[in-house]
Amino acid sequence: MPLSEDQLIAQYAPLVRRQALSLVGRLPASVELDDLMQAGMMGLLDAVRRYQQRADAQFETYAVTRIRGAMLDELRSQDWLPRSVRSKARSIEEAVRTLHHSLLRPPTETEIAEEMGLELADYQNLLEEARGVQVLMVEDLVQHREDASGEAVLDSIAETSGANPLDWLLRDGLRNALVEAIRHLPEREQLLLSLQFEQDLNQKEIAAVLQVTEGRVSQLRSQAVARIRAWLSSHSWALDAGEADLENLL
Repeated sequence: MPLSEDQLIAQYAPLVRRQALSLVGRLPASVELDDLMQAGMMGLLDAVRRYQQRADAQFETYAVTRIRGAMLDELRSQDWLPRSVRSKARSIEEAVRTLHHSLLRPPTETEIAEEMGLELADYQNLLEEARGVQVLMVEDLVQHREDASGEAVLDSIAETSGANPLDWLLRDGLRNALVEAIRHLPEREQLLLSLQFEQDLNQKEIAAVLQVTEGRVSQLRSQAVARIRAWLSSHSWALDAGEADLENLL
């Protein structure tokens, strides 16, 4: 027997908490977990009401997309990342880009701080403040559309290319550009991203592996993201309409 709406919500409610926890750890302290979970529950309810059974789109995959989409919409509506923080993140990227051009190698933290006219400790604090610019995951690039009857359906990766969520990044060369940008990161920052996104370790576990504090992990991740954005920008990567969210959130 198909599960009722209430049964589906009860069964997948833990999924909302997991998604909220995966986001809140990379956001400013002003963002409340409860707010994300409330938005996520609305996304789950929307998924339950709109999902149409299909062989190539499992409900959990569809629900994750709706849940995360609702959370991101809530963050945007709250103006969760102040313009000043975005400006600081851009200033880091500009310094990284300038130094990379002149040094022909990834600049060190000390060099970036000097380029920005900051003490190293002040620069590292700036990295901590800018950490909220990294909330996008691969699954967020999956898009929604409506069928002929007006029902919302998921443009799943299986539908577009027959494989998995990473295949969305294959479109327009974005995956190759990101891989190349990551390849130019310092080894430690490459390892950090690998631990987080390939090994699925949390911040505490990453800190133990790298033998640094959790705060330092946050700083290094922010710096890695700034380096990636700077590399993409310096290599004239052009984002199309479907990839604009990556530019805004990465």
